[in-house]
Amino acid sequence: MFSRILRRPALAIVISLLILFLGGLSIATMPISQFPDVAPVVVMVILDDFGLEAGLQWLAESFSQRTRLGVDLQASGIGRYSDGTETHLFRIAQEAFTNILRHAAARAVKVRLHSDGQRIVLHIEDDGRGLGPAAEGPTRPPSLGMTGIRARARQCGGDIEISPVSPHGLRLVVTVPARAPEAGPA
Repeated sequence: MFSRILRRPALAIVISLLILFLGGLSIATMPISQFPDVAPVVVMVILDDFGLEAGLQWLAESFSQRTRLGVDLQASGIGRYSDGTETHLFRIAQEAFTNILRHAAARAVKVRLHSDGQRIVLHIEDDGRGLGPAAEGPTRPPSLGMTGIRARARQCGGDIEISPVSPHGLRLVVTVPARAPEAGPA
């Protein structure tokens, strides 16, 4: 899929400029992990040119390669939505992946993205240790990551649900209204 993306003029221009900026052609053969500051630019180009589904595909593939966790991504009914909605959902998935890596001790992650035209639903589920009894008490404040996820969902007019997965793991479901992309100047 990404060989097709690399043939896109916008991404080719960005990569060419980054190569020049970062010091020459020798970096062209370096893995992206050697210069992680490039990743946000690539992500924004993928989201801008190809949308949320392609962005999540890139995120899932890079996360799986970096962590050796299995990531199963399935998307259906996804078209293009407003830039804000796509960016917020991408950042929510990114934060969820970070939380899974830091806290879950998971071996696999499932990501489901679908839309019925009225709303977009993002499911992220892991097979890790879940929240556990310590996380369920009223004295524990919400983590910054989960606070950010909830805030991003609300900025899109949506909400989140967090639930345990049997026999172990955690499920995050984000539901936001489906908004078409804003029309650009004619």
